[in-house]
Amino acid sequence: MGASGLCVDGNPAGFLDSKSTSCIRIFANLSKSCITDPALDAASYYRNFTVLKVPVNGTIMPSMQVKIIPVTPPGAPYMKDNTCNNVVSEVVYEIEFNSTHGIQSVSVQFKVTSIIGNAGSSLQQHFTFHFWTRTLSHTLPRSGNPGYIVGAPLLIAKSGAMEHMTILQSQGDGSCSQFVRHKVQFGINMKTGCKLSLSQILEENDCSYIQQKLYKALQGMNRAEDLAVIGSAHLTQAKEWTTILIQNCSAQAVNCTSCCMVPVTLHIQILWTKEGLLSNPQAQVLGARYLYQCQPLKFLSMIMVPLTTIVTFTDMTEWPEPPRGQPKTYWKLPFDFFFPFKIALTEERSYRGRLSMDL
Repeated sequence: MGASGLCVDGNPAGFLDSKSTSCIRIFANLSKSCITDPALDAASYYRNFTVLKVPVNGTIMPSMQVKIIPVTPPGAPYMKDNTCNNVVSEVVYEIEFNSTHGIQSVSVQFKVTSIIGNAGSSLQQHFTFHFWTRTLSHTLPRSGNPGYIVGAPLLIAKSGAMEHMTILQSQGDGSCSQFVRHKVQFGINMKTGCKLSLSQILEENDCSYIQQKLYKALQGMNRAEDLAVIGSAHLTQAKEWTTILIQNCSAQAVNCTSCCMVPVTLHIQILWTKEGLLSNPQAQVLGARYLYQCQPLKFLSMIMVPLTTIVTFTDMTEWPEPPRGQPKTYWKLPFDFFFPFKIALTEERSYRGRLSMDL
């Protein structure tokens, strides 16, 4: 964006500089610009160029280049009835960076609109660059050893990497932060809320786009796949992970014309238990579920959708049968003979967990 708010196509994107910008384009001859202006065509944002994994001096090998993958790319712009259709109004780049091997992948998503060919037609475009780093599992701090510690971050796995589970966080004006999210802490119930703006004109055929945007806002950029059972879980140990069950919304609106059934609340339910010896019980996860609650959304020209995330931890510990305390003392035995026997009886009692989730 230039000083006047008009679009400047030569503005470079900064490395690891996640940001969003907006600018205005004004067309003296929309019929001509619709066909010839590359800034209006989605293909110009990913075709005929690649991104280098790391800066290179000299020959650039194919292995150093990363192709940009479009997510459901729209067709080329075209004129019909004095209207330019399939015009790019929003571009969102997702760039994955690895501190060891550089940029690993680049994807791009688009939002398109139509412009009526009046005198001095204009278009506001939005551009977002989001860099994210895949955390190496061995550098992520433990959340307990082996059991979880209350207040420690909950560990998840997605796309073969270990991360912390996160939920929505609001900004100062109440809107949903695009990049900053709250970490979920083991054993601590949480509830957050914010408003997500859908400022473009939304028509019936935009329903899938709205659903995708709201799901992504609730679950984060990439949905968690597995949850660590213990705080010291390793990615290579399958028994230390449990699959997160997902219950999405129904795609159909009920008794509503021109509506879209969208997720507005994500309830993360986590069942846990204490396992092991009475003298040193360890907290571990039994199971987890993402439960989305939905409501029909009417298509309006300006929409602020309130979103809510709820996290609940339920203790499913099954206590050992009484007596739970120390075993009875037989004072007729010599103390040095009784003491190890007493400890052995105490140590053999343990906690057990029971999983019960209605799915």
